[in-house]
Amino acid sequence: MDYKKSKAPTNTVTRNIMDFCEGTDNIYESVAILGKRANQISQDIKQELSKKLAEFANYNDTLEEVFENREQIEISRYYEKLPKPTLIAAEEFLNNEIYWHDPANDANNDEDDDY
Repeated sequence: MDYKKSKAPTNTVTRNIMDFCEGTDNIYESVAILGKRANQISQDIKQELSKKLAEFANYNDTLEEVFENREQIEISRYYEKLPKPTLIAAEEFLNNEIYWHDPANDANNDEDDDY
């Protein structure tokens, strides 16, 4: 997913808790799903940022020379302004854009079929 085009808010939004119970019927399961998705998004953004900043890496061994690149600073600021991963995950969850699978439910269904 392109996080740059996400319509998630960039600030905290008060939400109705019951909206998160619709897909799972359990708020704790919904929070666990949101947490895992937010971690995935955070890792993706971090990898993308690291790749872009690696282009500007300076491999000199001199500590006296500190070189700040204007493009590097602009890239960092751009990523700081993106919505937080938790807000993106919440928006995806409410728009039914997240797929999750609970293997425990499959195990329970298989046991019920044996009887």
